[in-house]
Amino acid sequence: MVLAELADLVLPGACAGCGAERLRLTYGTCAACVAQLESLRPRAASPTPPPAGFPACVAVGPYAGPLRGALLAYKERGRHRLARPLGTLLAGAVAAIAPRDRPVTLVPVPSTAAARRERYGDHMARLAEHAAARLRAAGFRVDVVQPLRALPRPDSTSLDASERATVAVNSLRMAPRIGVLRRDERSRGTLVVADDIVTTGATLAAVSRRLEEADMQVRGAAVLAATELRKTRPGI
Repeated sequence: MVLAELADLVLPGACAGCGAERLRLTYGTCAACVAQLESLRPRAASPTPPPAGFPACVAVGPYAGPLRGALLAYKERGRHRLARPLGTLLAGAVAAIAPRDRPVTLVPVPSTAAARRERYGDHMARLAEHAAARLRAAGFRVDVVQPLRALPRPDSTSLDASERATVAVNSLRMAPRIGVLRRDERSRGTLVVADDIVTTGATLAAVSRRLEEADMQVRGAAVLAATELRKTRPGI
């Protein structure tokens, strides 16, 4: 499935997954990286220790190898056509959480205004839309909603876990029209938060807290990559 998506990308230069140069790169990712991406299977992932309020989380794979390379190429090097195959991978993580017989509300973690300018758009909203399209094709009823907005966040590298959690929560605000979303039948289906990478888990915990404060119950989180998967178990 991912191979079919990548086959649509006729891109010159380096492989998005491993960086190897190809004189005639037919795919966005070389054949060896495609094989590795195709072999990934979503599985439960959690930081150690998880922050308070961290939701059940499913990751496509570890933040390493071709998955890391493709994510960096998409986010930092402007290779936006990778959004479709990455969205296909993300859809697999969502499907591991959400039952097929209920509506699914997919909530991408919001980007700050500065990040949207730097990346020429909201990279997670784009991925979520592609994931939703793939899920609809598989028979799911899916809507993507964005009830949150992100404010600039100070550098948290020197903060402990509790302080990072506070900073993450304080950087999120509910959208002015959240009342409309709460009355919408879609927000009462299976709500899944979507993000690209989980590291400490502070962001996913903060997003879940803000949504649940607005009576939007989070079923779980679907991410593309986790920085550590040593203590994972087979997919939910």
